[in-house]
Amino acid sequence: MLTSEIASFQPYCPSLTEYVRRPTRVVNIGDLPMGGTNPIRVQSMTTVDTMDTQGSVEQCLRMIEAGCEYIRITAPSIKEAKNLENIRKELRKLGHETPLIADIHFTPNAAELAARLVEKVRINPGNYADKKKFETIEYDDASYQAEIDRIRERFTPLVKICKEYGTAMRIGTNHGSLSDRIMSRYGDTPLGMVESALEFLRICEDLNYYEVVLSMKASNTQIMVQAYRLLVQKLDEEGLQPYPLHLGVTEAGDGEDGRIKSAVGIGTLLEDGLGDTVRVSLTEEPEEEVPVAYHLVKRYDHRTPHQPIPPVENIPADPYSYSRRRSQSVANVGGDNVPRVIADVSAVTEWTYRDLKHVGHFYLPELDKWTMNDQGCDYVYTGQSPIDFMLPNGLKEIQNFTVWQQQEDQQNKYPLFLSLKEYQQNEARHQQLNFLHTRLEDWNDTFIHTLKDDATLVLLLDTENQHAMPEQRKFFFNLLEAQVSNPVIVLRKYTEANEEQLPLYAATDVGGLLIDGFGDGIMLSTALSDDRAEQLNEIKRNNGISFGILQAARTRMSKTEYISCPSCGRTLFDLQETTAMIRQRTDHLKGVKIGIMGCIVNGPGEMADADYGYVGSGKGKITLYRGQDVVKRNVPSEQAVDELIELIREDDNWIEPEMLPVQ
Repeated sequence: MLTSEIASFQPYCPSLTEYVRRPTRVVNIGDLPMGGTNPIRVQSMTTVDTMDTQGSVEQCLRMIEAGCEYIRITAPSIKEAKNLENIRKELRKLGHETPLIADIHFTPNAAELAARLVEKVRINPGNYADKKKFETIEYDDASYQAEIDRIRERFTPLVKICKEYGTAMRIGTNHGSLSDRIMSRYGDTPLGMVESALEFLRICEDLNYYEVVLSMKASNTQIMVQAYRLLVQKLDEEGLQPYPLHLGVTEAGDGEDGRIKSAVGIGTLLEDGLGDTVRVSLTEEPEEEVPVAYHLVKRYDHRTPHQPIPPVENIPADPYSYSRRRSQSVANVGGDNVPRVIADVSAVTEWTYRDLKHVGHFYLPELDKWTMNDQGCDYVYTGQSPIDFMLPNGLKEIQNFTVWQQQEDQQNKYPLFLSLKEYQQNEARHQQLNFLHTRLEDWNDTFIHTLKDDATLVLLLDTENQHAMPEQRKFFFNLLEAQVSNPVIVLRKYTEANEEQLPLYAATDVGGLLIDGFGDGIMLSTALSDDRAEQLNEIKRNNGISFGILQAARTRMSKTEYISCPSCGRTLFDLQETTAMIRQRTDHLKGVKIGIMGCIVNGPGEMADADYGYVGSGKGKITLYRGQDVVKRNVPSEQAVDELIELIREDDNWIEPEMLPVQ
């Protein structure tokens, strides 16, 4: 990228290099305030039918025991809103003062009743008093303003009730449910999401109502992060109050994929001090969401003091839209190549053919050939312990320079120089590809000239800073400003993260860079056990996490993506069971995105990114979508998965699963 092409963007947070929470106003939600200097709060949402008072109370108790600080309950109509009072009374009888939040989508009357009964209401501006019929409508300025005036008339009574009863409100925009009006003018963009919320927020401020929390949720992590950043920038630009932010990735899915995807979006924002409450949306029981959120937010309890990082005055890359940093192509790294995965296997001293299955490469002895799955790593880093047999064509080996220098076959192995000093003191090089371990502290004029003079160098970017992601991001900013185009592999080492923390921390640290277009690959390093079998299993997991992060950041698609909602009282089928069933039959469809939605509220809009949709339309009935278009309505649920697969076949997107050997 040339200097003339580099624009400067103003920061959207207090500091891009020092960990500082964004100052916000305090919003009182019952007896548990949010924002200001209060801790980052954790919340979740019930999945039991809201009319089931006892079931809802029992689930709330499980959530509270797990550490949930706010509990959201769906209230799609007047009857559910009214029953919130019974649920609240039962919880208070049991001595629990946990604030309750009514989740409203379409029904102003339900919101106005709920605002009198619970501590907070959440409205979705995309369909609350606005129109969502998936129609494209041309608006001139007058007709557009007329619609805003109509919204003001419908929305004002709720604001006045909230003021009277001391009820807080979340204005929660969802990427997939923007109104037809917003879509017609802005499209399904981060700016459209922000403007959708600001229209309602301006009404609140006109009425001197400030007990507001804002959210910009999406299933696409890039769009989600960009929208929150843009929201903060627009609040400052318009001189609006600095309202607290509710962070969340919608329809993240389940299992490790859902956790990684949530961490990529939420963690990226937390790193920059944005966010005052977190909800992790998993297709699991709500009490399972709470510990994940705590692992994310508690990481910042002791983030300061950290090693200083040189400040960033202007951002040399657009934080409000995705553009991958332009790097030169070195072998198959950088340029237009997908980000590469390097498996750190340096702790394993002896290898057999079969061991490589742990990094996605399978030897078939009966055929004397190799095959690989969609998560076959691109390189293995063996350090001081080289592999003593020929690797498959799809896999290359990186060795420490001192080891590589002694190899007879230097052409099919690649050296890693462990420092700039080692690189400068040795003239031996691979003709095509060399790796250089580096940190931000290495940055100086000599280093810049070294990079510009060697087109074979790929950087392995490390950090020991507790504030890791911003330090590594600063390195990428330096590369842009110095017009250095060498590819960069992001290296992250974790010696203390436990099994639950590792995917969340890695997704935050590396995903936060990938979201901004930084990084031509990933290498995760962890402290491995002394037991060889455990070492191999940990290497396998690290490899899977690496591919999961690339997928969640939308930079390398290596598996099927499931955009599945976390279930709530509106859900018309067992989401967990159905998601597992669909996953079992389709998880070999690389790059295909399948939306699994429990009801029409979370239907075609919320799965905006999906290629195919499976949406509850009634008890035992499923509607199937191709993109946002209905293909089949009211399919019996016992036939719906077969019909979904047939739809994928019709589009020539179906492949038969390949059975890899278990070795």
